[in-house]
Amino acid sequence: MPLCEQHLEIARDFSDREHGMQDTLPAPCGACGSRVGVRYPSAWVCAVCEWRFGTVPDDELPPPRVDVVYYIRFDDRIKIGTTANPRQRLARLWHQDLLAFERGDRTLEHARHVRFAAYRFPGTEWFAANPELDEHIRILAAGHPDPWALHARWRSEALALRG
Repeated sequence: MPLCEQHLEIARDFSDREHGMQDTLPAPCGACGSRVGVRYPSAWVCAVCEWRFGTVPDDELPPPRVDVVYYIRFDDRIKIGTTANPRQRLARLWHQDLLAFERGDRTLEHARHVRFAAYRFPGTEWFAANPELDEHIRILAAGHPDPWALHARWRSEALALRG
């Protein structure tokens, strides 16, 4: 149905009110630091972690703990490890690529080590690259091209859940 410019403008305004409009936040998100937001008539929301812009996390509380299992690659080897502070941990490890994060702690890490034990280099957390492990990582990364954005979202959710 062809619409005149005036009616197209009305339809766009309606859509922006209903679905929000992606735009740059006025300042970095207080929860994850992203600058990308969604503007609604009632408020701005971070596009990465969905934290309401302007809401300040309680500075007196420690940052929320979000345990992750990480998958990193160096040459033809993949390390499966866990940490509550991935930036600090990965800064200490030689790697070429961060492949994916999976939310979980040592219990999940151990389960992954058992699942891929046939490919493990003895006495390490490193595994030979193989189709089964590659597929597992592909599934984890599907829809999340940036593992750091996913981690920021989990931290934001943890902040929101604690009030």
